[in-house]
Amino acid sequence: MRLISAAAVVALGLDQLSKYVVIHAMDLARVQAIDIWPPFVNFRYGENTGINFGLFNGGEQSGRWILIGLSLAICLGLMVWLRRLPAHRGLRLSAGLVIGGALGNVSDRLLYGYVLDFLNMSCCGIHNPFVFNFADVFIFAGAAGLILFEGQAKKLA
Repeated sequence: MRLISAAAVVALGLDQLSKYVVIHAMDLARVQAIDIWPPFVNFRYGENTGINFGLFNGGEQSGRWILIGLSLAICLGLMVWLRRLPAHRGLRLSAGLVIGGALGNVSDRLLYGYVLDFLNMSCCGIHNPFVFNFADVFIFAGAAGLILFEGQAKKLA
């Protein structure tokens, strides 16, 4: 349980710190775009009221609260699921990343009404119009780890 909590706190903290530095301290909200290492890494200001890639981006308050509730239910579901499996460090670390990332986006929805996004990556002549944040990276990496380590944890049972 400690590893899950530690990973979640670190992921949440890094997500919120990165958003504060880039969006507020570097004033991305005002300038809208900062080229860091074009075209590979750029900062582009984004407000996402939906889920990944702007899906369900209706901007209605009911949607905001539904997504907050869904995120919290997923976090709780992960905790219940992990209690049924043998202790596996990779699985617990991965769950902590998912939980921390989800709570980072929940924090944004509570504070601003939308999720703050700022990372944009493109490569090889393909322009990526989408932006994301570190919470999204933690959720993706954690979900990949859950898939990877779940089979190993079952072998221990």
